[in-house]
Amino acid sequence: MEAAGGLLARARGRARRTEAVRLRKRRSVLYSAPGGAAGQRGAGAAGGPAPLLALALRTLNCFLVQTSFVPDEYWQSLEVAHRMVFNYGYLTWEWANGLRGYSYPLIFASIYKALQLLAKDDVQLLIWVPRLAQAVLAAFADVKLYSLVRHLENTETAKCVYFCQLCSWFTWYSCTRTLTNTMETLLTIFALSYYPIKGSKMGSSCKYLALIALAIVIRPTAVIPWIPLVFSHFLQEQRKADLILHNCIPVGLVTVGTSLIIDRVFFGEWVLVQLNFLKFNVLQNLGTFYGSHPWHWYFTQGLPVILGTHLPFFIHGCVLAPKRYRIFLMAVIWTVLVYSMLSHKEFRFIYPVLPFCMVFCGYSLKHLKAWKKSAASFLLLSNLLPALYTGLIHQRGSLDVMNHIQQLCNTSYQSQAFVFIMMPCHSTPFYSHVHCPLKMRFLQCPPDLTGNDSYVDEADVFYSNPLGWLNKEFYNDTLLPSHLIFFSVLEQEISSFLALRGYEKTATVFHTHVPQGRVGSHIYVYRKKTEMNHT
Repeated sequence: MEAAGGLLARARGRARRTEAVRLRKRRSVLYSAPGGAAGQRGAGAAGGPAPLLALALRTLNCFLVQTSFVPDEYWQSLEVAHRMVFNYGYLTWEWANGLRGYSYPLIFASIYKALQLLAKDDVQLLIWVPRLAQAVLAAFADVKLYSLVRHLENTETAKCVYFCQLCSWFTWYSCTRTLTNTMETLLTIFALSYYPIKGSKMGSSCKYLALIALAIVIRPTAVIPWIPLVFSHFLQEQRKADLILHNCIPVGLVTVGTSLIIDRVFFGEWVLVQLNFLKFNVLQNLGTFYGSHPWHWYFTQGLPVILGTHLPFFIHGCVLAPKRYRIFLMAVIWTVLVYSMLSHKEFRFIYPVLPFCMVFCGYSLKHLKAWKKSAASFLLLSNLLPALYTGLIHQRGSLDVMNHIQQLCNTSYQSQAFVFIMMPCHSTPFYSHVHCPLKMRFLQCPPDLTGNDSYVDEADVFYSNPLGWLNKEFYNDTLLPSHLIFFSVLEQEISSFLALRGYEKTATVFHTHVPQGRVGSHIYVYRKKTEMNHT
């Protein structure tokens, strides 16, 4: 009996030890489970696949965008940077009137200067390194958006938002371009990751306000999406005086002061470009010189086009999303409404609201459950075609034709060459894509700032009578350009001038499948026979 009792006691001891071990194991699992709320919230994306995937994809994105979007991606960034570093180039009328600041071009000027010091200032590097820098920043912004949603919600929702962001055709088309709108959008995402939205522990008033201020320095209209967000933060903030005195005022003084100093160095005088920019584009609304659209354009065309097939997911996500995300929706609606009041409208102006929209799209995708895979496949495939078409085919001639101009830099005839680009003004890049002091000219189109109602710019005068304008401008053969570059729609109208003055077609460059008005399907390069037979 004693022996039996001893065995029973030992068995009970072993059972208790086993149970204790099991309890400890269960406790450990509870606190370390990666799928639990503690594991899903507050964790960053570091160490996961998100950063590497974003970097690889945006690098590929950069090289698969070989088309032109708008002139500003060159004329307000790379062309200015080229002049800053290499002391030759062309500055548009905005710079003569202090409407643009040097803070953004200074980024690319720093890259150009580094390449110059390393004796690596090859034209292809001058073109692609700034684009790659934008791609890296875009990848970082993608990861920031993923981390924000993962912190606020969970990993599954974050992955859905991340997927929607990565497969957005308009983001693909725009995020690696050297546009102020692109930098404005990236800084908006960075600022959003520090915005003190309800439930966030990553909020930092100083950081998000500093990033907003930097975006405003680069593009003053960046303030528009943030007005409802900052106002909401101010209303919810208990220590309002501290927010203003310790964050808003110091951040504003530092950023505006830095911008003033940078512009003072390069303009040679004190210029508050942000005020000039707002005065021209908002108060005076002189942007209508470059075209106008009806008030509803952003609602009926602008936003639906940049969202593309994300649109139904965006609407569905707006219905499903928690109340705390209403401030994001308010920022979208407010921004579109404000821009709708301005006559001149462009797709890129509302690009900064796209990341807000992606939050709602991802929220919708996550809640589709059984249809999630089918919906994701639909989003990917429906965005792939427009992304590749607009990135590789549509409006590529403006960049491809620069290769023909670059070839003139490698000939002994460079000093005598004269290239005249007879296209709608700023249709192509300029010295940033040639990188040699070649004599070049293009048709000018600055707006009239004097109030002259009868003012007509050079480009409009030319297109009103191209043949008459050419005969009058080049009345003497010694004034003739060695090369003429123009869209195919102009060829027939000036054919007599080309034949009489001895020009021959040397290249035909595809541009677009949808020619409109002054923009043709192809770009022609004509060379004067008597002067350039050897090239």
